[in-house]
Amino acid sequence: MYDNRVHSVPNRIVSLSQPYLRPIVRGKAKAPVEFGAKLDISVTDGFVRLEKQSFDAYNEAFYLQEVIERYKTRTGSFPQGVLADKIYRNRDNLNYCRERGIRLSGPALGRPKKDAVIDKKQDYVDICDRVEVERKFSLAKRKCGMGLIMARLQETTEHVVALSILVLNLRKVLCTFLRWLLIFALSWYPQMSEKNRAFVQ
Repeated sequence: MYDNRVHSVPNRIVSLSQPYLRPIVRGKAKAPVEFGAKLDISVTDGFVRLEKQSFDAYNEAFYLQEVIERYKTRTGSFPQGVLADKIYRNRDNLNYCRERGIRLSGPALGRPKKDAVIDKKQDYVDICDRVEVERKFSLAKRKCGMGLIMARLQETTEHVVALSILVLNLRKVLCTFLRWLLIFALSWYPQMSEKNRAFVQ
């Protein structure tokens, strides 16, 4: 910095124990800059898939088309709709989804037109369904070890994040199994009343 008379260094080290970490500006009130892995996940039928993981800042909107193509490879067809944040609604992604008959949730770009018809009920349903993604992040941090990663190496940290996603999906499988077990038990023992049973995820 002194020799080149600059005030910034690319890929500067911010942690001696974890030199691969980079400052990622998130703009949050509590912590405007965060250090750690940046994740992109997708939720389909309650199951979580880790789409991208990086320690460098990147624009999530550039990878939406790649995620949709992977979905088509897995299932054989494009999804009917994609519920995503506003950052994903750029012109390229909107045109890509429109050409393939995919509904990308969110408001239209630019100023709202005077004669535009807004389906408030559909927008409300999309927002409620979109909360599932944030809930998965919260559950992974609170219950599956993603909130307290003690690994030091970059590869180990990436594996811990991937294992947290795996545990999250295993919780979903276990929850479904226990729910069916409860239904089976109630069919054999109908005398169990509502007051005597409880199911907690």
